[in-house]
Amino acid sequence: MQSNLNTIDIPAIGVNVQVRIAAAATGNKATLIETSDEPGYGPPMHRHERETEIFHVLTGQYLFEVDGERTIASAGETVVGHAGSTHRFTNIDKETSRMLVLITPGLDAAAFFNQLRSVMANGEPQPDALRNFGAKWGVEFLGPPLKA
Repeated sequence: MQSNLNTIDIPAIGVNVQVRIAAAATGNKATLIETSDEPGYGPPMHRHERETEIFHVLTGQYLFEVDGERTIASAGETVVGHAGSTHRFTNIDKETSRMLVLITPGLDAAAFFNQLRSVMANGEPQPDALRNFGAKWGVEFLGPPLKA
């Protein structure tokens, strides 16, 4: 799969990330990414020390879990994972689902997702590798991906 500064494929978690607005363009106040998530895929349970993530569903349907509360979001709906909250999601549609994710304050999303792709290059990484990656970015990985 191809990867450049603006498009990152991470097959292990079934996601393609496109950086739409880099943090540098906003003075590090925000980053905007677009994700395409394969059916049944999503990130592990995690918590960001600094960043709030605002998920706006463009197509399809997702199951989100934020601080233990589950909700289904469809096209046009928005879910917020505030800084410090535990959160994860999975695409529960039969097709690829897409969403915009506004991250504030800004994050170097190209570097983050390219490094995550390397950590996950052989599928599910060893817990220590994921923990070390997360420590570098202020993200704590707390559990497995969400299953529908």
